[in-house]
Amino acid sequence: MAPTEILTRKHLGHGLHIPEHKEETNRLPIRRMPFAPLLVVPLSQHAGAPAIPIVREGQEVGRGEPIAKAGGFVSVPMHSPVTGRITKIALAPSARGDLSLAIYIAPYQSASQEILYGAPQDIERMTPAEIVQAVQDTGVVGLGGAAFPTHVKLKVPEGKQVDTVVVNGCECEPYLTTDHRVMVEQPGEVVHGARVAMRALGAAKAVIGVEDNKLDAVGALWNAIAGATDISVQAVPAKYPQGAEKMLVKVLLGREIPSRGLPADVGLAVFNVATLAQIGELLPRHQGLIERVVTITGPGVRKPGNYLVALGTPLRWALAQAECTEHISSVILGGPMMGASVGSLDVPITKGVTGILVLTNKEVNGHSRIYPCIHCAACVDACPMLLNPSRLGMLARKERYEEMETDYHLMDCFECACCSYVCPSHIPLVQYFRIAKQMNRENQARERQAQGTREKAKA
Repeated sequence: MAPTEILTRKHLGHGLHIPEHKEETNRLPIRRMPFAPLLVVPLSQHAGAPAIPIVREGQEVGRGEPIAKAGGFVSVPMHSPVTGRITKIALAPSARGDLSLAIYIAPYQSASQEILYGAPQDIERMTPAEIVQAVQDTGVVGLGGAAFPTHVKLKVPEGKQVDTVVVNGCECEPYLTTDHRVMVEQPGEVVHGARVAMRALGAAKAVIGVEDNKLDAVGALWNAIAGATDISVQAVPAKYPQGAEKMLVKVLLGREIPSRGLPADVGLAVFNVATLAQIGELLPRHQGLIERVVTITGPGVRKPGNYLVALGTPLRWALAQAECTEHISSVILGGPMMGASVGSLDVPITKGVTGILVLTNKEVNGHSRIYPCIHCAACVDACPMLLNPSRLGMLARKERYEEMETDYHLMDCFECACCSYVCPSHIPLVQYFRIAKQMNRENQARERQAQGTREKAKA
């Protein structure tokens, strides 16, 4: 069967067809970036508790050596991305704008930088619980941007059953081609990682979803499964945000994840394709995650490409290697739709960084004035979750945040920014929604604290 014969005509109902800007890098092979003279490895590169350092200042470390242990079950360890010396353990700026504890490592210039840590392990002999622990030991998190510890997703929730593993290879964000190149160049690792996930979860089958603008990736994966009956590859029509978890499983399998629910509620587990590729590569060797592929691109880059970057590499160094122009106006970690602009070039590249988009004054100096809503309903037509972004935006302007959540399903919004993109009044709807969610989280935390205080007083 030819790869093009597995195309499905199912498609995402809402969403957008937007300029992809992938041609700049989608055919460029992955190439390694030189090591920076100083790497900064944050202890919080993932959702959950920060890692706990197990090294001291002045200590020599080898490439791949554990330097921090997991701070709990929802946490992962850190490994040294280089052979070198720990110069200090101190606060460092993060992409969020705050400071977090990090380990500073100066590479030895004369070192071979060979990975000496690790040992072969037989995954076929492991129990599901042992696989979960082994994956946690690798430090792998979701490499699609969420950075949620992968081993947590490999543990089936109590009372649930998972019958299918969904491998997300859509990569629908404009400009980004990291997953594309991983599928083309490492299809065997992707398939191996999928089988590890199937074994851990007790799933009988896996399906790999890829947008149909990546047929070379579809072909590579099709060859890698070698006629297997328990793993399939399906291409879906390219449309943003096809790669969103809820969108993809509905298109591929016709299952709908309930509001505020998880894929396990409908018998599924969803993983990013690059995440499984890392599991497929690192787990047999019992090695840790110390580098990842990052797309560096945009109008402000002279040498765009897909770079294999050591974790902890300063953003400023990475941009210098890609030869950025002198007219940089904005640097975004991730894609233009869901990524976040950084306020400093001194932040390090972490496990969750999928891409670095560099924009010049020409792209950024657009419409800055916000006009009143004209009730055109363009945002309603675009919203893939069938929400009413216009009404949510009006409530946000009036700071009626709780009503947004209780009456208008704010938490179903996954911040794809389709509404902001199509709004003719340039209303930053997705920014309003992020603020509303944060305010609700803070209010709920204060309420829980107050409730705890009241209960203690009664006791």
